[in-house]
Amino acid sequence: MKHSKRYSEALQQLDRRNSYPLTEAVVKVKELATARFDESIELSVRLGVDPRKADQMVRGTVILPHGTGKKVRVCVLTKGAKEKEAQEAGADVVGSDELITRIQGGWLEFDVVIATPDIMSQVGKLGKILGTRGLMPNPKSGTVTFEVGQAVRDAKAGKIAFRVDKYGIVNAAVGKKSFEPGQLKENVQAFMEMINRLKPTSAKGVYIKSVTLSSTMSPGIRLDKSQIMDAV
Repeated sequence: MKHSKRYSEALQQLDRRNSYPLTEAVVKVKELATARFDESIELSVRLGVDPRKADQMVRGTVILPHGTGKKVRVCVLTKGAKEKEAQEAGADVVGSDELITRIQGGWLEFDVVIATPDIMSQVGKLGKILGTRGLMPNPKSGTVTFEVGQAVRDAKAGKIAFRVDKYGIVNAAVGKKSFEPGQLKENVQAFMEMINRLKPTSAKGVYIKSVTLSSTMSPGIRLDKSQIMDAV
């Protein structure tokens, strides 16, 4: 695969044999993010689990201390008094039947969908539309709840949902290039703490195999995983 000139130049600034301490890596990833836009900073964690086994499926949510740097558009599917609660909490769009019909028609201008349990039978119609985009409300991620106000506030504050893919890798955005190194460090630590907490009891051998930090346009920086885990 042929890389861009910017990527190749960034690659020359890395020692590919080295695993960087987190404090050094968050500074380095900002240095390598030279694109003209505010690049996302992403974390990739390779786990020693078998995602094909239900008891080794790693998934969860975490509220990053400094958010992701992205403005989160929240859609709430509910009715009655819960509509007002969602609106007061800062939801971008709230509704039930008409909103569901609108989404069925192809409107998808939101990043998170929250629904109350009493309307899930209707939300089920959106499974093919929302499910393929990872937007389907789910009790395990806290997006199917009667506590819609808190769910909206959490989403706006930087709560992210994640799950291991079929290759045993968890990917998550942990900030932006414009973040201070300390903010990126604290976000990474919060994410890694949650990953560690979710270790399946049935997983054998090494649980966290590798951790890599990168920006949208830069190569990955391999982190010193033992140093991170000692910190969390």
